[in-house]
Amino acid sequence: MDAMRDLAKILIIVGAALVAVGLAMLGIQKLPFLGKLPGDILIKRENFTFYFPLATGIIISIFISLILYLVGKFK
Repeated sequence: MDAMRDLAKILIIVGAALVAVGLAMLGIQKLPFLGKLPGDILIKRENFTFYFPLATGIIISIFISLILYLVGKFK
């Protein structure tokens, strides 16, 4: 019975995380500056385009680290 309760908690947490990621993906599209920050590398040639979102990746990493820190602090 205890294993069933643990599995239920894990499924609820995974479901909530998927909902949060889905909402974040919808919200990120509405931010006009995300992906066009200074530090993002964009190289366009005739038939070749290279895009590396360096600054955007760093900002997202800091944001996720802050969220995980706060979750761990209050747990």
